[in-house]
Amino acid sequence: MEVALLGTGKMGSAIARRLAAAGFGLRVWNRTLERARALGVGAVAQTPLEATRGAEVVLSILFDPDSVRAVYEQLGPTAGQVYCEMTTGGPEVLEELAPRIEGAGAALLAAPIVGSIPALENGTALVLVGGSDSALERVRAVLGAFGQPRYVGDRRQAEGLKLINNAMLGGSSLLAAELLAAAGRAGLDREAAFELLCRTMPYLEVRRRGYLDRTHRPPWFELIGMVKDLSLALELGHGAGASMPAVALARELYQEAAQRHGDEEMTAVIEWYLGDRE
Repeated sequence: MEVALLGTGKMGSAIARRLAAAGFGLRVWNRTLERARALGVGAVAQTPLEATRGAEVVLSILFDPDSVRAVYEQLGPTAGQVYCEMTTGGPEVLEELAPRIEGAGAALLAAPIVGSIPALENGTALVLVGGSDSALERVRAVLGAFGQPRYVGDRRQAEGLKLINNAMLGGSSLLAAELLAAAGRAGLDREAAFELLCRTMPYLEVRRRGYLDRTHRPPWFELIGMVKDLSLALELGHGAGASMPAVALARELYQEAAQRHGDEEMTAVIEWYLGDRE
């Protein structure tokens, strides 16, 4: 099966390596071609259209709704193709794209990923799939090369659930940073405090280095990306009339931290409580 992958950032690179190892024919494209070439897997295409021409499955993992629009307007979907959009971009952009893609006889799935780079590398990431269940069956082996696909309903369900997940990740990570900073200022053992926080939120363990050593590079999840995801979550909730004061405050604090640490791991929000304010 021929697969095209649009976007070879940190997540995309991990996906590309898993696909290549699984034996899929692979063409890759990235806005910065050097990053695609540095992967050392797949054939590097000069344009998104070149990458996707003749591919049975098209995967895209970009940054935000605007980048998705910019890339997809360069594509020429054809009958029989399945497009799996994995960007955390919210539900609206996919509904904008759907008429053109489906009008050409192709299928469009939302397939956002829940999990970090290590989860992709060992194939345990959760892929929330929304759209045609028959289209999912056609691409299940492809998605299964790097994750565990789970059908959740329509595209809006998949995109909305991903935003809820990331809002929880952002809010709980912010609270962990705040409590660790408070523990240190109160003269408490920060490592002991971190161990206690991990009992409640076990996922914090994978970011131990950021919280305790204040080492935020290289990033898995850039802080500026969390600002973007919280903004999209607020759009989703506010559009439905939901009150989301905690998420709004979390976005505000991440935005302040992003002024100095936007391209670092999201654990750098702890610097807002520590070094940035001292």
